[in-house]
Amino acid sequence: MDAFVAIASKRDTRTYGDDPIPPEVATRILEAGRVSGNAMNRQERRFVVLEAAREPAAAGVTRPGNLRGATFAVVVVTGAGSFAEFDAGRVAQSMMLAAWNEGVASCPNAIADHSIFGELLDLGDDERIAIVISFGYPVSRSDVEARSADDWLAAADRKPLSSVVQVV
Repeated sequence: MDAFVAIASKRDTRTYGDDPIPPEVATRILEAGRVSGNAMNRQERRFVVLEAAREPAAAGVTRPGNLRGATFAVVVVTGAGSFAEFDAGRVAQSMMLAAWNEGVASCPNAIADHSIFGELLDLGDDERIAIVISFGYPVSRSDVEARSADDWLAAADRKPLSSVVQVV
């Protein structure tokens, strides 16, 4: 898939089908996070794949149904470094775009209760949860590349470029 089409067509998906994510696709998603850029190559992150802990973890995010309905879910755990949140965003976007390239939809989930994750994941003193990403095949699949990037841009419910860009 063309990278720009992937970016333009990717939408957060909160309802997933029942088809499992094959191990090789899960590995590609995790590898995309692993090789994401990070400040000074500190690599202050780790990924926790939620399986048995998915249900209790759902109580710790703002939209529990996103996590409960997913067939694959990843917690991005970061260190306490000054660039950790920035790097976690890079990781999350890389994982979600790699997933979308494989036809897997995703949604980032904000944390509502950090204490739930602290207990579930036995976090170190210098660790914190940055984001939880739910993944799954969309209920209805379509051929993303059947539409052009311009078509996807026109269909996006976003402010026009002219209202978000300033040249100084």
